[in-house]
Amino acid sequence: MQVIHTKTLQDLEFPEVVAQLSVRCVTELGKSAALEITPLTDKAALLNLLGQTSEYLASFANDNRIPNHGFESIARELKLLPIENTVLEISGFRRIAHICTTITLHKKFFKKFKDYYPLLFAATEKIEENTLIPESIADIIDKFGEIRDTASVDLKQIRMSINTVRGKINQSFGAALSRYQSADFLDDIKESIVDNRRVLAVKAMHRRKVKGTVMGNSKTGSIVYIVPETTLQYSTELSNLEFEEKEEIRRILLELTNSIRPEVSLLATYQYFLIHLDITAAKAKYASEMNALLPEINENKKLTLRNAYHPLLYLTNKQKKEKTWPQTIALHPQNRIIVISGPNAGGKSITLKTIGLLQVMLQAGFLIPVHERSSVCFFDKILTDIGDNQSIENHLSTYSYRLKNMNQFLKRCNSNTLFLIDEFGTGSDPELGGALAEAFLEVFYEREAFGVITTHYANLKLLANELPNMTNANMQFDNHSLEPTFQLVMGEAGSSFTFEVAQKNGIPYSLINKAKKKIDRGKVRFDATISKLQQERSKMSKTESRLQDKETKAKEEAERLEKLNARIKSKLENYQELYDHNQRMIHLGNKVNDIAERYFHDKKKRPLISELLRIVETENSKRKKSSVKEAKVKKAVKKQTANELEQKMVKVREEKKARKKKAIREEKEKPRPVFKIGDRVRMHDGKAVGSIDTLEKGKAVVNYGIFTTNVSVDLLELVEAKK
Repeated sequence: MQVIHTKTLQDLEFPEVVAQLSVRCVTELGKSAALEITPLTDKAALLNLLGQTSEYLASFANDNRIPNHGFESIARELKLLPIENTVLEISGFRRIAHICTTITLHKKFFKKFKDYYPLLFAATEKIEENTLIPESIADIIDKFGEIRDTASVDLKQIRMSINTVRGKINQSFGAALSRYQSADFLDDIKESIVDNRRVLAVKAMHRRKVKGTVMGNSKTGSIVYIVPETTLQYSTELSNLEFEEKEEIRRILLELTNSIRPEVSLLATYQYFLIHLDITAAKAKYASEMNALLPEINENKKLTLRNAYHPLLYLTNKQKKEKTWPQTIALHPQNRIIVISGPNAGGKSITLKTIGLLQVMLQAGFLIPVHERSSVCFFDKILTDIGDNQSIENHLSTYSYRLKNMNQFLKRCNSNTLFLIDEFGTGSDPELGGALAEAFLEVFYEREAFGVITTHYANLKLLANELPNMTNANMQFDNHSLEPTFQLVMGEAGSSFTFEVAQKNGIPYSLINKAKKKIDRGKVRFDATISKLQQERSKMSKTESRLQDKETKAKEEAERLEKLNARIKSKLENYQELYDHNQRMIHLGNKVNDIAERYFHDKKKRPLISELLRIVETENSKRKKSSVKEAKVKKAVKKQTANELEQKMVKVREEKKARKKKAIREEKEKPRPVFKIGDRVRMHDGKAVGSIDTLEKGKAVVNYGIFTTNVSVDLLELVEAKK
């Protein structure tokens, strides 16, 4: 793969993408490195990079979140370490220790979850772990950034001596303070601090009576600041010890620096990996914000983008809460070049830029906002000619610049090239420019290059219609409102709607008609035919949409009727069973009634009992004795049915409550009417209508004709205002 030219990246607004990525990095080095990202030339490295970003994106959706990778730069330390006898600062050691522990943490994490993040695990597995560096630093420097007393035996001894001398200083100063205070040689403030030393505040008249070194006096001259003689001796000893402490600390840090010095290349690797991880995390965050993913990568030179969004436009519209229209487009060996036509402001250029920017982003290791069923390939070269490229410095017109650009296209174009040209052939005489553009396009076609162009030229539309591996496409336009729908339609050229748009913008019809007469009638008919085809397609699309809606409604209605039919059938069966059961009971009751009537007349018990037993046995013979298992099943079915019925009742009650609450809420949200005397009203929960006789302090007397009642106006609703 070859490097994509900087001009192409600028045409496709790739610098804006890396700028947005930089903002999402958490480290300063990551932010700087993100701005330097360009498309990769190594295909294997690119696939690995895309896979790592996809794995990091997946971590946002599971519980195994990747640890924090933030770090402070050790670039200064990496420059100093190769220089002999240099000593790192304490803050530098702490930054180095933090980077080492961060690497160790990530190595352990990715090893534990290598099944989830195989590519990231492989990246960390290559890095050698070093726990000795942070351990040796921790032995010397504590968590507050101070050198430990145990850093060396000599340092410990020196600091013990310093503490002893400081104790003597305080003791001697206290003794002098007490002695001279009792002698009334000191001022009211007694002591002060001069040059970080405790001094006695001696009255000027007694300065010669106090032994010591004068450190200064007050502004008025009434006080002289003196260090007592004994204290001064100990202070000198303390200064010597503090110097020894500094020297010992420098020796310790030099020794620590020398122990780390051989690992400078490993530390550089650590920092490089964490920068890479910061950029990968930023790419994953960027992808998450625009619903991007890693589509299928193919080797067959097929570029199929389904529901592809322009990343910058999508994020901008997302902030504004506006809709972004996706595009679906396919390039493959049997359809290598697409010629997009249609009116201005219809979305041709943004479609072109969407294809180019997504391809460049993919080849720079970014995930792209497309449908998961998209399939993409890689191109060695991506050539673009987009926008007004007038060169003031070189005194070139737009057309001259574009011709130079086309010359470069001719030199570099081959079967592994994707070219994107906006407004192909414009800038010169339409007839001549169109003919030259057609010649260029035929060369690109013969070299089996892949590309997308936008144009208004009819000859290019005809060429796309004639060549087998080239296709026309157009940006759909609503022929009634003359507004773009931003939908790309493959298979047919688009009209520029030149005269229709002019008419919509108030240009007189007579002037438009005059313009039509000035051009070739065949062109007018050709453009009108295309316009008519687009109108027919638009009508068919709307008809199809309406038919789909009707079909959906018909299906829903059929399902509803089927369910209703099933319920009615079930009820009829239940009624039939109930009817049969009742008829049997009536027949049985008639028999019992006949026996009872005979017994009433003859009072004979034996025939009565005999007849009753016969009836009972006859009925029992009709009953089928069920097994214990069947009885249990029947009981379970009844119980389940009862439970389902209870759940339905609970659901119905909840729905009723929800509707009631909604009605109450809507009632509260309704603006309260202002009642007047004579308005016809009724109670919220009533049907009778009356008229207001009087209004006073939120109360109203409502006359219902037969009677009157005094109610709050909050309980009333307006039926008819007084005219």
